[in-house]
Amino acid sequence: MGMDNGKYVRYTPEQVEALERLYHECPKPSSLRRQQLIRECPILSNIEPKQIKVWFQNRRCREKQRKESSRLQAVNRKLTAMNKLLMEENDRLQKQVSQLVYENSFFRQQTQTAALTTTDNNSCESVVTSGQQNLSAQRPPRDASPAGLLSLAEETLTEFLSKATGTAVEWVQMPGMKPGPDSIGITAISHSCSGVASRACGLVGLEPTRVAEILKDRPSWFRDCRAVDVLNVMSTGSGGTIELLYMQLYAPTTLAPARDFWLMRYTSVMEDGSLVVCERSLNNTQNGPSMPPVQNFVRAELLPSGYLIRPCEGGGSIIHIVDHMDLEPWSVPEVLRPLYESSTVLSQRTTMAALRHLRQISQEISHPTVTGWGRRPAALRALGQRLSKGFNEAVNGFTDEGWSMLESDGIDDVTLLVNSSPSKLMGANISYANGFPSMSSAVLCAKASMLLQNVPPAILLRFLREHRSEWADSGIDAYSAAAVKAGPCSIPVTRTGCFGGQIILPLAHTIEHEEFMEVIRLESIGHYQDDMIMPGDIFLLQLCSGVDENAVGTCAELVFAPIDASFADDAPLLPSGFRIIPLDSKADASSPNRTLDLASTLEVGPAGSRPNGDYSKNSSSTKSVMTIAFQFAFEIHLQENIAAMARQYVRSIISSVQRVALALSPSRLGSLPGLRSPPGTPEAQTLARWICQSYRFFLGVELLKSVSGGSESVLKEIWHHSDALMCCSLKALPVFTFANEAGLDMLETTLVSLQDITLEKIFDDNGRKALFSELPQIMQQGFACLQGGICLSSMGRPISYERAIAWKVLNEEEDPHCICFMFVNWSFV
Repeated sequence: MGMDNGKYVRYTPEQVEALERLYHECPKPSSLRRQQLIRECPILSNIEPKQIKVWFQNRRCREKQRKESSRLQAVNRKLTAMNKLLMEENDRLQKQVSQLVYENSFFRQQTQTAALTTTDNNSCESVVTSGQQNLSAQRPPRDASPAGLLSLAEETLTEFLSKATGTAVEWVQMPGMKPGPDSIGITAISHSCSGVASRACGLVGLEPTRVAEILKDRPSWFRDCRAVDVLNVMSTGSGGTIELLYMQLYAPTTLAPARDFWLMRYTSVMEDGSLVVCERSLNNTQNGPSMPPVQNFVRAELLPSGYLIRPCEGGGSIIHIVDHMDLEPWSVPEVLRPLYESSTVLSQRTTMAALRHLRQISQEISHPTVTGWGRRPAALRALGQRLSKGFNEAVNGFTDEGWSMLESDGIDDVTLLVNSSPSKLMGANISYANGFPSMSSAVLCAKASMLLQNVPPAILLRFLREHRSEWADSGIDAYSAAAVKAGPCSIPVTRTGCFGGQIILPLAHTIEHEEFMEVIRLESIGHYQDDMIMPGDIFLLQLCSGVDENAVGTCAELVFAPIDASFADDAPLLPSGFRIIPLDSKADASSPNRTLDLASTLEVGPAGSRPNGDYSKNSSSTKSVMTIAFQFAFEIHLQENIAAMARQYVRSIISSVQRVALALSPSRLGSLPGLRSPPGTPEAQTLARWICQSYRFFLGVELLKSVSGGSESVLKEIWHHSDALMCCSLKALPVFTFANEAGLDMLETTLVSLQDITLEKIFDDNGRKALFSELPQIMQQGFACLQGGICLSSMGRPISYERAIAWKVLNEEEDPHCICFMFVNWSFV
């Protein structure tokens, strides 16, 4: 080691090794930790602490540059692949334009010819007959022989490719889905064709054979798929495979029957090395093998669909997906038919689900990190599948799974089913480590569906998630938790977010952040504390999806199940919850991001200003269907009591949901401050003006650049300010009253939920001490500058900030109104 003028240090390999070891343990050590390192490592004793600090700064910088370089390379690869897809799409559109021009010219010529030959009927008939004979002659044989099935398979392949890369279907871009480096891919829906169809193409970091293997295992990624049975397999001479399949799909709501399909699947490799998996329905008119009708299922039709998987330069695959179905809308009530006639819904629930699943698996393989409670992402994904499947089973209640319907009490709003089959209770009759055996011998399901008007599913679902106490009964939660024999609490409660009596423990997000899993802790159900088998806290494993209002046609779901404190992968799960499906797919049926407090909405009268923008106009005709299903384990001799309790409970939930939906309707949103866009109320504009005036008065500089246009422009500039701005009240326990967009992102909350967060909640012990020591200065001097540090979001995530400025906000009478904080250069750690 040598030193040049005290500025540069040359480290020996041993010194670098010691520094690297500490860097992996703690990339940003404090000065005390650096001094400790020098004491523990004699080989570093002749290096000044300042030089070691510089080494760590350089090391962090190199690491950041390496990650950024890797990210840019990945983005570049994706952009290259997306560019290729866009060029192909452009080529397809040009072909489609040429085809339309040709057809237009042809029809003009035919019209002119028809005008000249209207008197020659026999000639016309002969032309038509001749054309029909030619078409008949071109049709391949339709029989159950290998040659007949192969002919049908080749025809299916041709039709599928003409949809995937040709002009057989007129595709239009999916509303709200713009291609780009961060998008899931290029998504399109059919403009006019028989049935409903959707198409997507994208890049995934998996080899083609692996992609085909995953996609063919449809129940592993398609949540609506109950089962796929392979009934026969036949190899073709060219190395392909023909399979005969029977597939069942769950019904998404209690108001419609489930669907099933009798299919042929053809897997083959094309000359350019692309892998193709295409499918179509088989039916009796083709004289092939048949599948008889199945009770409680409506036989639907899959038109030529499938997957074109091409190897991508540099690894991975470019995949084209086509889904084209006739879901027999005649078999459902008229109000539900948009659900079965919407290509947007098909794209969201099927086509895009396939792409998301592939990208999720690719991410898991490239970053095999352990996440919540020592579980890898694949294990959490499996838990999510179990929750979703269990909820679908409850909604459908198939007799072949052991469900039987109980008699109605005279009102048919709630349906009750009971299941005492061993397979349903598998795993629920085991003894846990605490020694208490399970007492349950049957499962009861109470379910209902209701039509909702004028409330976006995402907003309603977020309310149900964040305000559980508004609709749930703590006693029934405790009963459900007792059914899984919860033992002493062993789940760590760190990095939590709190929503009114419930604590959120984040587990995992999917790669697209469309879905997330979490553990809910319901704290201390008091009157159950003395029960030796009942813990003080209740835990629910919860799956949430569809909370983004900007995603077109998205189904919103909240599914949860009580879990044992052991949280074993094979623990019994009895999922309950809500599913809200939009019944129209208007691209503009979205709204600003908000979560509303029910109590405040019910206190506000209908009079008031309308919200900014066109939300009221766009959402005035939104319809959705909500399906509710709750499952309860019980002893069979208590069936009558449990049935009465379940009916009453689900009816109370329906009443609560209707009350919430009314409060969240556009007519009630006009005067509420829950908007995620700039809240354009006079009060908010006045507050924005006070914030800027007080900043200028106490600090002598302008907070904003020159703003012209009055209070509305000031509010807009405050809202979009790059630093996090937030105001808190002048109370003994200060709570936040306002934050700009960056502030809400930093705290991971919304404008109304912000009011549940106290100032001291976001700081650690050191931060609180520093803050409270500065409060007198803020009140006397008018402002204070706080050193950088760490604070916490409402979800418990640590946030670093470079510095913070706090100043007193004065009203028109120059009286203190609140304190405003500005966090500069903040980021999640």
